[in-house]
Amino acid sequence: MFDFLRRNELVKRGLASSKTRRRRMPNELIQSVEYASYAKWVLFCLFAAGLALLIFNGEQPEPTKNFVVALLFFAAAIAQLWISQPKTFALSSRLLLVFSVIFVQLAATKIVLVLCQSRTFDILQPANAALIAPYAFAPLVLSVLLGRNHGLYAAVFVSLWTCVLFGEFSAPLLACAIVSGFTAVYLTLQVRRRSRLIRAGFGVGLALWLLALAFGLIGPIDLFSPSANDWQTLSLQSALAIGNGILTATLAGGLLPILEHLFKITTDISWLEASDLNHPLLRRMTIEAPGTYHHSLVVANLAESAAEAIGANGTLCRVCSYFHDVGKLVKPDYFTENMNFERNPHDDLAPTMSALIIIAHVKEGVDLAMKHSLNHRIIDIIQEHHGTSLVYYFYKRALQQQEDARAGGKIMNMREGDVPEVSQESFRYRGPRPQTKESAIISLADMVESASRSLEKPTPQKIEQLVNDLIAQRIADQQLDECDLTLAELKTIAERFRFTLMTMLHTRIAYPKQETKTPLLQPHETARPDVMATTRRPPSAPPVSAA
Repeated sequence: MFDFLRRNELVKRGLASSKTRRRRMPNELIQSVEYASYAKWVLFCLFAAGLALLIFNGEQPEPTKNFVVALLFFAAAIAQLWISQPKTFALSSRLLLVFSVIFVQLAATKIVLVLCQSRTFDILQPANAALIAPYAFAPLVLSVLLGRNHGLYAAVFVSLWTCVLFGEFSAPLLACAIVSGFTAVYLTLQVRRRSRLIRAGFGVGLALWLLALAFGLIGPIDLFSPSANDWQTLSLQSALAIGNGILTATLAGGLLPILEHLFKITTDISWLEASDLNHPLLRRMTIEAPGTYHHSLVVANLAESAAEAIGANGTLCRVCSYFHDVGKLVKPDYFTENMNFERNPHDDLAPTMSALIIIAHVKEGVDLAMKHSLNHRIIDIIQEHHGTSLVYYFYKRALQQQEDARAGGKIMNMREGDVPEVSQESFRYRGPRPQTKESAIISLADMVESASRSLEKPTPQKIEQLVNDLIAQRIADQQLDECDLTLAELKTIAERFRFTLMTMLHTRIAYPKQETKTPLLQPHETARPDVMATTRRPPSAPPVSAA
């Protein structure tokens, strides 16, 4: 309260800015629940209670024995998740997502069983229950949201619980459920279009239809006397099997945007939709900071190529690269790529002030990203893409000015204490350092692209040496200590950077000049200056910024 009044007073006196920068304030309560053990136990108890509700309701023989079997499967599921997916097990929200999606499939299966046993509709007969159960729902959703390992995990355990719900442990039913789930995961390894989900659903339906034919769930079929077959029933059962997969995929596709929003997960589908260059911030950048816009496009190409080479998310890298320098929109003229070479604004500033302006583009970028409600991963990469690195040019400039002041002080008999000290911390970004592979790749691509512009007559040897030196410099500065990149992956990244830069910085052969006759001007015509002629760079060109 008093801080607010004091700030208003400073603003009125012109001693403070009226602008309030947006900040990401983590919710302490949510963070504590996210990693709390009691939250996980509450979730496990709720899931076990849900299993009891599904098993003990309806007409099922020996429900107590089936519930004990289901609990044993549940214990195995928890142990498997703890061993194979420790990161998912550590987060309560991820556990909630996994088990809630599985429970939704089991609940839908129970509804199908109840409707088939009640014979409310002519189509829903007890014999058709195995063809209508949504075997692939949880594998589809979790494969797209969390990856194929989670999809396979769901396919195995949801199939076991489905067999428990059916009452009798049937090997053909288990095979149909597991193969349908595995097929769903295989067909959704890379989903970049929502239509791909429908294709995956058709593949699941086709696999279920083939298995149902093989195990006699469709039929009976008499191959020796086709006229004796009930073709109407066979057609209906075949349509139910294939339609089951398509309908399941359609429902999963409709539910994905809701789950993405609730659990803050972004799929490749959403990243591809976010890569539209008509975003208001990118359109502003094309007009106000065209050099930064072009730099971001090149960084996107470098980062995407390197990410795909090591198995990281290339689409995420491309989209985040578009926005990583969006904070330069606040003061675009202070960055080299946007200067017009007529005047360098840093010539009139102290090195510390220049460094503050350069460093501030990270905070300004976070502010703009939050104002435009960009994805939280984009905001993270804006904060992390410089880590705690040094604005080296202005730091060296400050050291040079300090040496000049000391040399002049000796002549003027000044005391040593009158010469201001240069603190390296004043010239470092505030961080944090890159936390993920994608963030580290964008950080390296940003640095490599900026430095490659200073190469004169680039050759493969020069480019390779530049890339290797810059990556080694980042390693020595401990900027990659908090991400999980390995040395082998860094070598692959360097090779992809080198190859991409060679294709972009290649030289062209000098074509012979074409001799053309210049038409004479008519008396009423006057020569006009060529507006497309390039302006010569003045001798006092601005330095290459470390940003």
